[in-house]
Amino acid sequence: MAESQNSDAPVVGKKKMNPLFRIITWLVTFGCFYLVYQRTDAAAAREQLSLMQYLSRFFGEANWIAWLALMVPYSVFFFVVDAHVTWRVIRWFNTPEIKLKNVLPIRASAYILSLVNEQVGKGAMSLYLYRRYKVPGWEAISTMILLGMMEIYQLLLFSAVGVFIGYEVVQQASSSNPEALPLDVILPTVFLVALIYLPLHIAYFRGYLLKGWSLRDRPLLHTLRQARPIHYLLIALFKAPNLIVAIIVYTVALELFHVDVSGLQMLAFLPVIFLAAALPLPFHAGALLLWTVLFPEYPEVGVFSLVMHTFFVVFNALIGVLFLPKANKELFGSDPDAGTIDHGNSGGGDEQPAKQAD
Repeated sequence: MAESQNSDAPVVGKKKMNPLFRIITWLVTFGCFYLVYQRTDAAAAREQLSLMQYLSRFFGEANWIAWLALMVPYSVFFFVVDAHVTWRVIRWFNTPEIKLKNVLPIRASAYILSLVNEQVGKGAMSLYLYRRYKVPGWEAISTMILLGMMEIYQLLLFSAVGVFIGYEVVQQASSSNPEALPLDVILPTVFLVALIYLPLHIAYFRGYLLKGWSLRDRPLLHTLRQARPIHYLLIALFKAPNLIVAIIVYTVALELFHVDVSGLQMLAFLPVIFLAAALPLPFHAGALLLWTVLFPEYPEVGVFSLVMHTFFVVFNALIGVLFLPKANKELFGSDPDAGTIDHGNSGGGDEQPAKQAD
């Protein structure tokens, strides 16, 4: 790949920066946990309880059977929708011969690797596409970049709808305590910036804007060059069921833990919380803290979010274990179900147009 042919100096610099980055992320994580601890401990003290007594009461009063009956099908539903979207995008930009039954085991097994690192999980899909369909690594990674970008835009879109419909709810969260963030200003500003950027992004990578800039020609941006507006729209639509169901599931789950929230609050805030979860912090510490900021009257929801996330990733990993034999066969078997394609090794120049979205 062209991007990997760098001098030794940048590589050394990167190695020096990695430990510093890890230290910073862990310090920020500890800070998030400490703030959640402070808020929860203060709530316990107001009720003349210790922190452990307060949390024990919170979890002891929950309806765990109903919660499990809710979370198990939700996790399976998320996996199916996630695999379907991944399959669609790979068909458009990498290999039209691939079948959904081939993607399911690889996407499931990637959840196991994601327990360690999300990027490692994405690497499993890139390895599969290279071994079975001869898709160059840079081309597969560029598809993952597009999927990640549209994940962010989908969250912003749903949050914008929630904020527009329930702006009073956002204002209440912004003024509920002196430490609260001015979300009624921050969120609309973020939505506006994202709205302005997207058409400029598409115009640039389609070659209509800043034609003299060569950044778009990098191999790592292969899929972004091919993607048309209809692809962006369809990816958002295909991903939408997961977020819609997540809003319903989290609303019901909080009720099972006796936390009084509305569906409108979840529509406005849950996508933002999921965005915070995407920050490179261990244990999704950013999302954990944001829960307590958005629902200051229920600081224990920070711990609730940790339980939800832990169950979700562990159960998805169990799905991956079930598919692991099939995934190994797909990765290391001798003959793929579909024929392989010679995608070539060049990163620039003329490219085949993306498959018609269907």
